[in-house]
Amino acid sequence: MDEMMLLRHGETEWSRSGRHTGRTDLPLTDNGEDQARALGPLVKARTFDLVLVSPAARARRTADLAGLTGYELEPDLWEWDYGGYEGITTPAIRETRPGWYLWRDGVPPGDAEHPGESAAEVAARADRVIARVRRVEGEVALVAHGHFLRVLTARWLGLPPTDGRLFRLDTGTYSRLGFEHAEPVILSWNAPV
Repeated sequence: MDEMMLLRHGETEWSRSGRHTGRTDLPLTDNGEDQARALGPLVKARTFDLVLVSPAARARRTADLAGLTGYELEPDLWEWDYGGYEGITTPAIRETRPGWYLWRDGVPPGDAEHPGESAAEVAARADRVIARVRRVEGEVALVAHGHFLRVLTARWLGLPPTDGRLFRLDTGTYSRLGFEHAEPVILSWNAPV
């Protein structure tokens, strides 16, 4: 692989309000659709040898509006499963769990649709994606979610998954991962269009 472009999906109602959105499948807002369209010129200027997209509607819609075609849905790109914190904001969680921080404290189990994941479980999925894309000759694009892409970036750099906390990632942005002297690096991060 020469380079990997990461596209975070556009805004949803829950991402705008800070609600943890793991497996709940929400559509993009009008602003989120505009963000996705704005990625189009960037995408059209490149040729991707592999495009992988999260099965979530918000990621698929972002890929479509950005002009990505011929992509594969990759279940390992789903967002972190927030378990019992699905749909809840950090301030609301801290009302009953003062000082809670996802990267340090994790999530409690939820219902059958939201059993929850540890950082290590998210990292295992990220590691599988990285192993797959490293076998590709050329450029790769991934369309996925904020916390997942942050874990993937930490793993790309050989860091523990909880170091994903160091990489803020906004909706509708792109980032690029690649190499310098054959070592994994960040080429650009959280770039707006």
